[in-house]
Parts: sequence; structure tokens; C-alpha cells
Amino acid sequence: MSEGAETPLPTEIAEFLVHLEKARDLSPNTVSAYTRDLREFSTWLAATHGEAGWQWDALTRTHIRGYLADLTRRGLAKRSIARQLSAVRSFYKWMHRDERVDVNPARAVPTPRLPRTLPAYLDRQQAEVLLQHAATRAQSLDFTDVRNLAMLELFYSSGLRLSELRGVDLTDLDLVSQQVKVRGKGRKERIVPVGDHAKQALRNYLVKRDVLLAKLAGSPRARLARGAVFLSERGARISARAVQHAMVALMQAVSEGADLTTHSLRHTFATHLVDAGADLRAVQELLGHASISTTQIYTHTSVDRLKKVYRQAHPRA
Repeated sequence: MSEGAETPLPTEIAEFLVHLEKARDLSPNTVSAYTRDLREFSTWLAATHGEAGWQWDALTRTHIRGYLADLTRRGLAKRSIARQLSAVRSFYKWMHRDERVDVNPARAVPTPRLPRTLPAYLDRQQAEVLLQHAATRAQSLDFTDVRNLAMLELFYSSGLRLSELRGVDLTDLDLVSQQVKVRGKGRKERIVPVGDHAKQALRNYLVKRDVLLAKLAGSPRARLARGAVFLSERGARISARAVQHAMVALMQAVSEGADLTTHSLRHTFATHLVDAGADLRAVQELLGHASISTTQIYTHTSVDRLKKVYRQAHPRA
């Protein structure tokens, strides 16, 4: 094997990954994350016990705790360690259900306690400044600027994840009814509303999109993705990296130095809804959260903001 080449995955892990992809229909990004985490686990087992010195059904919670301790010594963040433990648990759960092992030793290993961090988001004034900045740029009528405004407005209007926005097709978008169908985590579909400003920005962009595709139609180098809403200048579905770069560039122009990412727009959407008194269950549906506990982080964000206002305004705070 050449230097730097990855060792083959154990057969059981390879079969589990096929199960995730085919039976559970998980996204390629999720399967890739499982692959990375389980490869690291099996590599650690081979390094500590020898290539043939261990069996799946002989491992105990002590072995798994030893693996987590090694990750801690190597400086991995608690969130990364928790993710790796989750991958091992899911793998063993599948093997136990498939009667390949008698017990799931990972079930008895506690998840590292994660610090609760409030997500970065824009306040209302910052959001208005950002949207106005993008709208001013779009007055150039340049394809990229008009597209970026449409993406920004849709992020803020509908609270989409980056992968959801990138995956929107023309057949998913209904600007008459002002709604868009998106595919979230686990390929679950949901329909979310599209606000008036986002609708207008999308209408303007779709005109530019049609002009671009017409120009590229005769080009042999064009990579056309006629079904995708958001395109690169070469006519392909826009990449996740390009979306992230465009949104961060806009945010940095109005909030220099702030720790903002594309996901901050989703946090901003949810925070503004909760601040305005929106029902938490409704926000959960809009965000596509499987559990209400995930959505509850935004109540903490709202309370934190109120406490800050209180400390600044109350004479005896």
C-alpha cells in the first residue's frame, strides 16, 4: 500500500455504510461523516490491539471509553467526540439488530457534556443593513449580484440550511403561492413560505438566469443544470463553497470581524421569529427540526438578549 493511502474499511463498516445510503437514504454528506468517524475508530482498534487482535463482539464499553479518552488526549473538541461516539453507537445498534453482536457496548458509554453556546446571528438593524447592502449591489444588474441577493433574501425569508437552498429546483419553487419545497436532513421534505421581498428578488434573478442559460446553450464548455434554481456563471448548480463565500462576503462588508457564517442567517431567521412571539412549535416546523429541544436554543437566545437590554437600561441592574 502506498504511503498515505487509507486502509480498507472492515467489511461490517462497509456494509453498514451501504445500509445508511440505501436503506435509510441518508445524504452523501452524512454518509461521508459516518465513514470518516468509523474509519478512525477501526484504525485506532487496529493500532492498539493489532490487525487481528480484536473482534466486534468482544469489545466492551471499556474499550470504547479508552477510544474516547484517546480522542480527548489528542485535543478533539467535546462536540467532535460526541459525534464519533454517536457514529459508533449507530453502527453497533445496526449490528445488534442484524444479530452480528449480542450487545451494544456503546449504549453504556455516556455522551460528553457539551457546553451550551448561543448561535451567532444578526439583530434586526444589522439584518436590514445587510439586505440593503445586497440590494444596492444588485442594482448593477450583474448576474452574480442579482443571484446573491436572491439567495440572501431566501435564506432570511425561509430559514433554509445551505444544502437545502443549494438543492432547490425550479419544480420546488412556487412564487405564485409564495412557498418552496425543500429536502432537509434525512431527505425529509417540508414546505416553507417565501416572503414578499424574497419573491421579488427571486423573480428578478430568474430573468437573469434565463438569459444566462440562453447564452450558454451553444457553448460546448457549459455545464448546464437546467433544473437547479441557483446556478454558477457557467450554468452549473452552484456549489456549497460558492454560496458560503458569497454570503460571508456580504456579511463581512457590513459586520466586519463578526463570527458570522451562512448558518447565521438561519439562526437570524429563527431568532427574529421567536423575538416577535412566534409559537415555538411553528418555528420547529419551519426549521425542519426533528425535536423541539433543538428549537429551544432560540428561546435562550431571546432571553439572553433581553437580559443584556435589562442590564444596560435598568438603573439598579
